[in-house]
Amino acid sequence: MRILGPNEIGKGILVEWDAGIINPNDARNNTVIKESYGKLDYSKPFVFYATLQKYGVPNRNGRVYPEKILKREAERYKEMINRGMSISELNHPESSLIDLDRVAHLITEIWWEDNVLVGKIQLLTTPGFHERGIVSSKGDVAANMMRQGVTMGVSSRGVGSLVKKDEQNEVQEDFELICFDLVSSPSTPGAYLYLNKEDRPKYEEKLTEHENIENNSNPLNKSVDLMRRLSDYLDK
Repeated sequence: MRILGPNEIGKGILVEWDAGIINPNDARNNTVIKESYGKLDYSKPFVFYATLQKYGVPNRNGRVYPEKILKREAERYKEMINRGMSISELNHPESSLIDLDRVAHLITEIWWEDNVLVGKIQLLTTPGFHERGIVSSKGDVAANMMRQGVTMGVSSRGVGSLVKKDEQNEVQEDFELICFDLVSSPSTPGAYLYLNKEDRPKYEEKLTEHENIENNSNPLNKSVDLMRRLSDYLDK
């Protein structure tokens, strides 16, 4: 099954991959997030909160998730959380399957705040990372990048169909949510990781019409920034 790119319709894998860049003119992206990451206690588990998805709001890929469908899938995902199956990867793979070798984090809790699905996320770091700074898992990679100031976002992955409705592509009834991967620039507005549960309003974004057009014009614009930063670090 192929991955549907931004503004494509039909049935396929729906990954809300990096559809743009973090706005450098927004001071929150340069200060609030980095200040938050700077407060990490490396002797304890890395636990964060994040906006996971929103219903009724167009994202940077030109898609809209209806309330009924997203709430249905959120309830199903709660069952996965209860069963310890709510794992996700570092960056989106080109597959609907979760690769255990690439798993970076676990979603431990989800809830609704108005039309926003919020989640609690724990990075799956190793004892070697906490005790000696050894990077040996994808969770360690994510934690190490965040330690150095890399901004992380969350992006959903699922399977289903898209149908054109007005100016947006609407997710259809056959949608099945798979997971929420870590990416460099999320397509859902404001879907960044933060430390304090009450800080979600600080990370909210509103997409302008210009931004939607600009970011949707290049369907090959994936999460390359995350991998580039990782490569730069490993080369040092």
